Amino acid sequence: MIACTAVHAEGLRIEKNISLDLATQIASQAVATCTANGYAVSATVVDRAGVVRAVQRADNAGPHTIDSSRLKAYTSVSARETTLSLMERALKNPAAANLVNIPGYLLLGGGVPVKAGSDVIGAVGVGGAPGGQFDEQCAVAGIAKVQDQLK
Repeated sequence: MIACTAVHAEGLRIEKNISLDLATQIASQAVATCTANGYAVSATVVDRAGVVRAVQRADNAGPHTIDSSRLKAYTSVSARETTLSLMERALKNPAAANLVNIPGYLLLGGGVPVKAGSDVIGAVGVGGAPGGQFDEQCAVAGIAKVQDQLK
């Protein structure tokens, strides 16, 4: 019986994932941070599989910001790193330049993975600030709001 249980246990996966509540808090804080800095943005949070969990769009944010924030979040969770670091790598390394050809990838700053310990459980993407570095700052602020819940 013990050997049989071990075999079954190996086939089972237990994974952490982002909840709707956490996703909503992150998106809300990211938009609030950018709004306080004068940027009308959208923020999208995806789960570990890249599926949208929450979207917030600031008043006066352009319609394109929804798609850009989603694509940044998807890119970040897929690569398990920030989109700003991916963009910089693609610019400096000719072998990484083809990252821009992956369907659904957007190599602009503003996508940041959400981690619980060392596990990537989702990502947040922000679009609409006047530069990817500002989008990323707002994304990081969104994650910081819930950091104590990610342990």
